[in-house]
Amino acid sequence: MGNLDELLTLANQNGRRLSKARVIEVVENCEKQRFALSADGTMIRANQGHSINVDLELKPVTPPAELYHGTVQKFLESIRHKGLINGNHQYVHLSRDRQTAIKVGSRRGKPIILTVNSGQMHADGILFYQAENGVWLTDHVPPSYLAEE
Repeated sequence: MGNLDELLTLANQNGRRLSKARVIEVVENCEKQRFALSADGTMIRANQGHSINVDLELKPVTPPAELYHGTVQKFLESIRHKGLINGNHQYVHLSRDRQTAIKVGSRRGKPIILTVNSGQMHADGILFYQAENGVWLTDHVPPSYLAEE
């Protein structure tokens, strides 16, 4: 977690008008719940880490039997060979339901939904985590655990 006062100071020093009230508004109203504040409101962090390595203090948890990932055609060939990789993110992001995966895949075009055999992955010793906003996270999904719908 980062110090909220430091964030505000640095943002304002660099020409970004930012107030504590605005940060709280963004955290509370972000549809995807990307950020979290500490209980005392002095610290802020990303819920999923994204492109920088952040200790999210996540503990491994048992996933549901199936999870979903939304993608588009141009990534399918690579996924068939390498599986789902974290790329520029800290983790591979997976959805609990098809609708969310469709929404995610639709951001880049016509969505293709992949079903992840997360129950078998977990049984095989692959770790899963769940971010505070409900997104399921893992380091990598090998192709053998994926099915195209």
